Amino acid sequence: MRLGDVAGAVGKGLAAGLVGTAAMTVSSSLEAKLRQREPSTAPAKAAAKVLGVQPRSQAAEARFSTLVHWGYGTSWGAVRGLLAGIGLSPAGATAGHLAAVWGSELVMLPKLGVAPPIREWGAEEIAIDGFHHLVYGTATGLAYLLLDRWSTRPRDAWYAR
Repeated sequence: MRLGDVAGAVGKGLAAGLVGTAAMTVSSSLEAKLRQREPSTAPAKAAAKVLGVQPRSQAAEARFSTLVHWGYGTSWGAVRGLLAGIGLSPAGATAGHLAAVWGSELVMLPKLGVAPPIREWGAEEIAIDGFHHLVYGTATGLAYLLLDRWSTRPRDAWYAR
């Protein structure tokens, strides 16, 4: 694999991660509205702890949470690109990406003390969290596949009459 191929795969992955983050935002926002619950703050609390950031108001905390959500989801798309770039099949790269993203949440948030371990969640919460990550992983994978096909399509095919 050439350096340019890796960069291209990472770039497509970042764009796909943005799409996946948008899809997860829709699914989690709808679920939160239906269940009348507040959005999760655990990812932002984890990032604040790691980065040493302390938002000074509720508005600043909301902005930081949004930034973390979009930045985290988008940046994980790079991993999806790398998995494709090393030759995994689309399904394999998507499954590996989903496992890495969700697995890191399940390990890191409890380690940072911002969420309980999964064994304390209950089946419904596990299913809901898994569903949102499945939405993210699937949307990211599909977006990557479309971007990859678009970027490798012969240029003349886009200008055909």
